[in-house]
Amino acid sequence: MSMRIVVAEWLLRFTALAGIAVWAVTASAVRSDAVQRCGWFDNPTPSNAWLHDGAGEWAIGIQGGHQAKGNWPRFGSARWVPTGVGLAGYGCACMTVIADAQSREVARIVSSRVQPLSVCRKDPALKHKEPWNPLKERR
Repeated sequence: MSMRIVVAEWLLRFTALAGIAVWAVTASAVRSDAVQRCGWFDNPTPSNAWLHDGAGEWAIGIQGGHQAKGNWPRFGSARWVPTGVGLAGYGCACMTVIADAQSREVARIVSSRVQPLSVCRKDPALKHKEPWNPLKERR
């Protein structure tokens, strides 16, 4: 066997093992204690946010206190219900989070996906959980 073939085989094996190692590290980045929660993402005032799902209310951010690490969902205007001044409002989202079940605080947002408002409005587990909209009361 020539030296070129030996080197080529070694490079192929090394590349395959390196690819497996990268996959393993990436897979472990989404921790086993991360869970997906879907429901109403409510941001009524700056730095205050909750997720209301079928299991209850999960604190994402409390002004002057707890703030989950990670990015909040980004809603387009068609999927966001404004409720007051500035950016206050709510929308429907699925979020993969790491949370404390006792305190119901989200420690970290791993990922999030914005959903149409109709998804939350049609979900039986979210019946009567749509956040209050003071602007709707004024009409």
